[in-house]
Amino acid sequence: MQVGYYTDNYFPDRDIRFIAINDSVDSADGENELAPFRNVMNEMYARDISRKVRSSHRLRGNAGEPLAQPPYGYMKSPENKKKWIIDPEASEVVKLIFRMSMEGKGQETIARYLQDNKVMIPMAYWYSKGLPRGGKKTQPNPYHWCKSTITKILTQQEYCGDVINFRTYSKSFKNKTRLDNPQENWAIFKNVHEPIIDRDTWERVQTLLQKKTRKRPPKDKNKERNMFCDLVVCGDCGSKLWYHVKHDKEDIGCFECSNYKGNTRGSCEKTHYIRADALEEVVKLELSHIADNLVEDEEAFATLLEQKTEKDIQKEQTNLEAELHRATVRNEEVSRLYAGLYESNISGKVTDEWFMELSCKYEAERLTLKNKIAEITEALSHIDEKRKSRDYFIAAVRKFMEMGTLTSQLLKELIDKIEVFHTEGTGKNRTQRIVIHYRFVGVIEIGCGSLPEHRKNFIANTRKGVAVEYLPSASIDLFKTKPA
Repeated sequence: MQVGYYTDNYFPDRDIRFIAINDSVDSADGENELAPFRNVMNEMYARDISRKVRSSHRLRGNAGEPLAQPPYGYMKSPENKKKWIIDPEASEVVKLIFRMSMEGKGQETIARYLQDNKVMIPMAYWYSKGLPRGGKKTQPNPYHWCKSTITKILTQQEYCGDVINFRTYSKSFKNKTRLDNPQENWAIFKNVHEPIIDRDTWERVQTLLQKKTRKRPPKDKNKERNMFCDLVVCGDCGSKLWYHVKHDKEDIGCFECSNYKGNTRGSCEKTHYIRADALEEVVKLELSHIADNLVEDEEAFATLLEQKTEKDIQKEQTNLEAELHRATVRNEEVSRLYAGLYESNISGKVTDEWFMELSCKYEAERLTLKNKIAEITEALSHIDEKRKSRDYFIAAVRKFMEMGTLTSQLLKELIDKIEVFHTEGTGKNRTQRIVIHYRFVGVIEIGCGSLPEHRKNFIANTRKGVAVEYLPSASIDLFKTKPA
């Protein structure tokens, strides 16, 4: 049963209650012959409501009444909800943003300034004031301004005192997705409310933004991405490492943490810089190390992989089974609570409004639990397949032995991710730790005892004047750069 309320647009003070009964879905009484007719009537009713709402929406929009929520810097008037008034605190931030833009500051510079001065982003500000707005209420960093937010504020014509309706639209009552409306379909009403920014300033800012906007040169489709892209992650924060090419230094390719606070105002304290050529040498040496163990004693190596995979799989299976049990118990409990709530509503102990609110809550939780149970069940069904993973891994290692080089496809077959940590020490003692997580088997703990003497302290020249020294240590690989 679905219970809802509809406020008639022509009689705002009248709440018309409607009840839609879907006996054809999850019915305990079997098939219902009237169900198809009820479904048709329900859809006709919903379509009629949608048509009335759209008609009222169109009338109010064409009359100049603001249809959207007031932008950052404005708020609804306590006396008249259809009128916007200036929010004194937020409007000062808007004025500051426009002033800095007029001074030639870019959006990223403005965002950094606001963050450094602990100015709350719009969503966090509205939430702190108790204003009802859609979107994510909790923010990891309430002062983390984005460049896109600054751009949106600088391009909003509403700050000149105008009202713009019908920027977006939805196709039908069945599809709630908002689509961008062509500008010729907008309804623009000028000088409706008090402006925060004078029109001349706004127009000059639009001119500056257009001058600053430059199209990036098209990417060379024939140029391949670095083979380690999407595989390298930060060992401290878990973010991906972005690949850069420093053209001013002989086209040196390197990776840096995408969450580094010095570049993107992120939260990571270190750059986790690593050169692409050095990373390639270390991965090749590590794979050669594994290949040597496979050649020296394949049976012992296979046993090591089997023990490791079985241990990891058993742990994963135990966790999945426990999680499945918790989800199943909670699902049964929600069903009992829903049934009790329905009976209380029928007997009059629970009001229709309270029943509607709680039933929606229980239904949402039930659907979430249903999907979760299905996902866990599917994961458990693939446990046995993971026990065969050692064969896939050994086959991939043999492929590397035959090829003798690294390719993007081979890396994707062998490696799940590579964790890169920040460098430690200085000068000749400068080292950097990386941890390779292989597909199917995870981190392989192989000491360097079986490694040939000529490979235990192998030095590879990566470029003129710099070398990489390979120092294997269990599952942790250290390398250091030093003069060649």
